[in-house]
Amino acid sequence: MVNYEAGSEYALGDGDKRREAVGEFGTAINPTPAHIRDLCTESTFEYGSRAGVWRLARLLDQYAVPATFHVAARAVERNPEVGDYIAERGHEACAHGYRWEELWRLGPEEERAQLQAAVESIARTCGSRPVGWHSRCTPSSHTRQLVVEEGGFLYDSDAYNDDLPYYVNVGVHQHLVLPYSFTFNDMRFAFPGFADPMSFFTYLQMGLDELWEEGATSPKMMTIGVHPRWTGQPGRSLALRKFLDYARDKGDVWFARRSDVAEHWLNHHVPAPTESPEDVATP
Repeated sequence: MVNYEAGSEYALGDGDKRREAVGEFGTAINPTPAHIRDLCTESTFEYGSRAGVWRLARLLDQYAVPATFHVAARAVERNPEVGDYIAERGHEACAHGYRWEELWRLGPEEERAQLQAAVESIARTCGSRPVGWHSRCTPSSHTRQLVVEEGGFLYDSDAYNDDLPYYVNVGVHQHLVLPYSFTFNDMRFAFPGFADPMSFFTYLQMGLDELWEEGATSPKMMTIGVHPRWTGQPGRSLALRKFLDYARDKGDVWFARRSDVAEHWLNHHVPAPTESPEDVATP
């Protein structure tokens, strides 16, 4: 999964009231006050759109791996070649907001408008409307309801609580959740976690080995998240290359877009019927 956010993050130069804090080194050692432009962090994001995303694209092309791009809509509006690439290669564009912003800061109507703007923008720039949703952590208490009400989404990934998809009741609807992962995720290069690319590779390798063994008796899903500004860097991209080699050679591994996983689950793991008010016995 490629998280494409560059150009949609908070930036004082874009008229935001604060700068983005999550650059190459996270927030712990960034001394720049929130009201001062941080040109270093801005250029870190820019690396992802200028170089990193294309390094990852070449890797996906070489291994013929279909991927889900978590797309912040305005990021692709500002770099439309990325949308063209997603459409031409048959990757999935999952909605990651219109801006890369915290939805819990928004009221329900403003959040609804942002969600609709993201859907319309991604449909225009990536060739088809998104069928998946993933918020910048954390979603608001309204997000899932708004996703379901919109009507065109197969799933959301606003959960981190399982190795498999599952259904939740949202009003009268049964809605599919494909959990995401912060552990198999390159954001740990910026926060305490991976000291070097081989740490990333080793952890992915060990995770796959364990899930592969468990998969002999029950299905398992491994969600790997990368960012062009982090894994798009040379050296780190080599760790991803080594993992793709390892997973391909191991065999019995399905490289799938999240929309493919969702469709498989919806077709083969039908949710149990819910009780309607008239089905509930009364004394």
